[in-house]
Amino acid sequence: MFTGIVTDVGRIVETKVTGDLRARIATRYDVGGIDIGASIACDGVCLTVVALGSEPEGWFDVEISAETVSKTNLGGWAPGKRVNLERALKVGDELGGHIVSGHVDGLAEVVSVRPEGGSVRVTFRAPEALAKFIAPKGSVALNGTSLTVNEVDGAEFGVNFIPHTQAVTTWGEVAVGDRVNLEVDTMARYVARLREYD
Repeated sequence: MFTGIVTDVGRIVETKVTGDLRARIATRYDVGGIDIGASIACDGVCLTVVALGSEPEGWFDVEISAETVSKTNLGGWAPGKRVNLERALKVGDELGGHIVSGHVDGLAEVVSVRPEGGSVRVTFRAPEALAKFIAPKGSVALNGTSLTVNEVDGAEFGVNFIPHTQAVTTWGEVAVGDRVNLEVDTMARYVARLREYD
């Protein structure tokens, strides 16, 4: 489990197809404190560490199945791309965002980006099947970042990015047309499912 609080911005060093997609990610994490088999959320996708190293910089490798590539934006990873990272939640850690599983539900598209004071307001379009799970003042995880929804209009919803979030994540680079990993709030999913039996 994760909280959607990004703790590092990694960089794709290389990718290769070996049946599945394998990626090497440079990180500022102390790789000596990461175990093989550990889970790390990479742009919101829970991935398993399969190799580690520290030369010439700290890095870890992950393998990404064809199923995951088909449901996320990870198929577009290329060397130099920056990605939001979060280590798995430990018992006793502060829950600063919301409960995030790292299981992406689909891709949302950025339809507008506009300055708003010192912040940036971004409007996203969710897949129709997921729009019912997104509510004003509710939570979503976008590229692994726990965010509050400001407003909803059909399948479109807006999020405000404060300067701090832009600086410590990849959200300072957002552009119209970007496709981002969307995980809806787990509680919203269960409430909607329960309502099917009313």
